[in-house]
Amino acid sequence: MTTSSTPPPASSGPPAGRRPLRRLAARGREEAHRVASPLELFFDLCFVVAVAQAGVELVHAIAEGHAGEGILNYGMVFFAIWWAWMNFTWFASAYDNDDVLYRIVTLVQIAGVLVLAAGISRAFEKHEFLVVWLGYVIMRVAMTAQWLRAARSAEGAERTMALRYAAGVSLCMIGWLGLVVLPVGARGWVFVVMAVLEMCVPLYAEKDHPTSWHPHHISERYGLFTIIVLGETIAAATVAVKSGIDENDALGDLLPIAAGGLLIIFAAWWIYFAVPIHGHLRTNGQAFLWGYGHYLIFASAAAVGAGLEVAVEEAVGKAHISTLEASAAVTLPTALYLLTVWALHSRYYKVGIAQQLVLPTTALLVILCTFLGHWAVFAAGLVSALAVASGVALAARRGAGERGASGSSGQRATSPVG
Repeated sequence: MTTSSTPPPASSGPPAGRRPLRRLAARGREEAHRVASPLELFFDLCFVVAVAQAGVELVHAIAEGHAGEGILNYGMVFFAIWWAWMNFTWFASAYDNDDVLYRIVTLVQIAGVLVLAAGISRAFEKHEFLVVWLGYVIMRVAMTAQWLRAARSAEGAERTMALRYAAGVSLCMIGWLGLVVLPVGARGWVFVVMAVLEMCVPLYAEKDHPTSWHPHHISERYGLFTIIVLGETIAAATVAVKSGIDENDALGDLLPIAAGGLLIIFAAWWIYFAVPIHGHLRTNGQAFLWGYGHYLIFASAAAVGAGLEVAVEEAVGKAHISTLEASAAVTLPTALYLLTVWALHSRYYKVGIAQQLVLPTTALLVILCTFLGHWAVFAAGLVSALAVASGVALAARRGAGERGASGSSGQRATSPVG
């Protein structure tokens, strides 16, 4: 679908001159200087509380030798968190008018994610999803109210689109009740079916009229949430290392894990922000694929932090798993992160086979590091750091070659961001 020509909202004057309640009209996709608002940043920080809680429970599950069950529960809970965050983010990019009612409904969504976070422990330990479902319902009722408000201010195809969103969100919200009322054995299938249906709602709602989301704003919002998730990963790993040193005096055993983990996270940040992805987000098809794919980026980035905690617990003898399993808890999500970032946007800016192979090759080498025993995390960190160095060197080499060609031909050449 092509770019919307919807004009920006009329409420662009100073805050003192704005009415407390305004029409929730679509913003313009070509709007200049569009950046994340303080409310959106607050929204992200509150959502990371739920991400952190999911990570804590994943650590406990893996450390106790229940990795399969823990990963399944983590994937289900993380989907609820991510999907609610993503729906708000895209809606806000198209309709944020920052009036009093918009702010209140957004704060209700924040309350919903905090309720969801409070139920994560019971979901992992006892397979009870009632509190998680209630939190999700709070978030989704608020989202439905936003879409109904947008429909009230719209006409024609745009109004139909907003009403489709409201109906789809409401019906899916009811469908998720299956996680509460159906037997435990059926809940995995409920999750698969409902996750697919949830992701089909935007495709159906926008088939005749796309929302006027802002490419630069969307890319910034995803980047900010990536930073916050990586920050939570660092915080969780730091606390784990500190506890291991204080309680077990195991500095020598934990230093390689701490150093390797830090290198992995630094490399993860560098690789994600190496390219200006907003230039690739031109159509709904591109945007949907990119936006949906971030489930794996966010989930794997948070899982790296959980894996580092598991590695620390195994190193000090608190985990009931082998060194190989503890190493895999770090290397596998790291490899998944690298591959997903490459697939979603790095590959669009890489030129030549050498640049294209850096991240896939790095992911493979990181997986092989799993078998290096207590040095696995440190080795994975070194491999990740070398990937960054290789990418920078290849980009610089290509840039130098193009500048040389430009100088000899008298024409200006450009090169993709490396």
